[in-house]
Parts: sequence; C-alpha cells; structure tokens
Amino acid sequence: VLYKESVGTGTPTPVTPEMERVKRNQEICSSVLYKENIGKATPTPVTPEMERVKRNQEIISSVLYKENVGKVTPTPITPEMERVKRNQEIISSVLYKENVGQATPTPVTPEMERVKRNQEQISSVAYREGLGKATPSPVTPEMERVKRNQEQISSVLYKEQMAKGTPTPLTPEMERAKRNQENISSVLYSDSFRKQVQGKAAYVLDTPEMRRVRETQKHISTVKYHEDFEKSKGSFTPVVTDPITERVKKNMQDFSDISYRGIQRRVVEMERKRVDQDQENLTG
Repeated sequence: VLYKESVGTGTPTPVTPEMERVKRNQEICSSVLYKENIGKATPTPVTPEMERVKRNQEIISSVLYKENVGKVTPTPITPEMERVKRNQEIISSVLYKENVGQATPTPVTPEMERVKRNQEQISSVAYREGLGKATPSPVTPEMERVKRNQEQISSVLYKEQMAKGTPTPLTPEMERAKRNQENISSVLYSDSFRKQVQGKAAYVLDTPEMRRVRETQKHISTVKYHEDFEKSKGSFTPVVTDPITERVKKNMQDFSDISYRGIQRRVVEMERKRVDQDQENLTG
C-alpha cells in the first residue's frame, strides 16, 4: 500500500508491437539463463533393482509405522457390552435434553416449512446415496395384492381424518374470476414465449456432415429443376380465345405500334399546333 501511495500519476502508454517483441525476447533470455545455471546431469534408467529397492522402502516404512503401535488384546463384543453401550447412548440423550433450558416457541412460517421440505428431500437423497447394492426381488401377485390393500387403507384413513366441509355454489362471479385467471395465465405464457423464444433462431452446428447434406440437396434440387424444364420444353398451354381476349390483344398490338412508330409523339405535336392556330385565329 505504501509503495503504491508513493507512486505518482503516470501516463499510460499503448503496448506496441516493438514492446511485445522486447518482452518476448526478455522471456526467452530468462529461460536460457535459467537453463545455463543448471549443471549437466547424466540420466539413469529405472532398472528392476531400483524398482525392488523402492518397494522395499515402502514396505519398511509401513512395518515401522505398525511397530510403533502397541500390542492389544482383542475382546469379543458380548451382549452385556451391547447393553451397556445402549444405556450410555440413552443416558447421553437424557443428559443432553436436561441441559437444554426453556425456550420461546416460534410460529411455523411458510419459509420454515419450505426449508423443512428441502431438508427432507436432501435427507432422502443422502439416504439413497448411502444405500448399498441390493438384490432385486420379483413382484409377485401376493405383493401386488398387499400393495393395493395398503393404498386402500391409506385412502380410507386419509378421508376419515378430513373434516366435513361446506359446499359452496358455483356463482357467475366465480365463473368470471375463473375465466379471468385463465386469460391472465394465457397472456403471461404468451409474453414469456415471445420474450424467450419468438424471434430467436435455433443455432445448429455447421458440421462437415451438415455441409455435405446441404450440397447434396442443392444438387438434387438442380437436377430436379432441369428435369422438369426438359419435360416442359416444347409444350404449350392451350388458352380459349374469346371476343374479349381478341379485343385486348388488338388493343395491346395498337399500343405497341404507336409506341414503336412514334405516332403518339406526332399526334401530340399536331394537337399543339392546332391549339396554337386556333389561338391565332381568335386574336387575329
């Protein structure tokens, strides 16, 4: 910090190609000098004898570690020892509860309920991860019967615990609120769709296989187009000639002749000369 405080405000300089070249040269020189300081060594191959010595060292280290451990006399776990162990666990649990003082009860909030459910799910996942491999047993008809009976008993007990409710009539106001909720849900879904999906293209990797298929499709389309063209070449579509078609055809021919021969331009000039002559006659 003190070093940075004593440094004044400097002018930043851009990193030029010359500075990059000098930096790379400095790194190369540092690497060369580092390698020059290392003396020359003679590499030795790893022989079977060296492998044997290495394994012996590992075995000796393991033996010395075990020698430091004193000798013990194993004792079998008797029912009396099991009973004492369980009593100790019960006593520890009782003493733990006695040490707990009086607490102030807190209401169960929705957040606490959510955390509790998350903990139960985590515990269930952790419990399943700790399960070892089991031997699958086939589902027999007897097991299916017991399972159905249990489901029926659970359903009966669940319905017995439910209190009696008061039915409410379905009024027009409730119908209207229900339709409004459906409309709101549809609008929110459409807005979410437009924001997330609509207008965005699905990116597909341009792999060599995709390029090959695309080129093949182009060739197939070109071949099909030329094939259709060759089949339709030299053929024509007959059209019924009626008086209206004849009249339109004649009018188009007249317009073409007028445009080609310049008749329209001469008609306009003659009309302008006639208007000028009429004006002169009126003024004269």
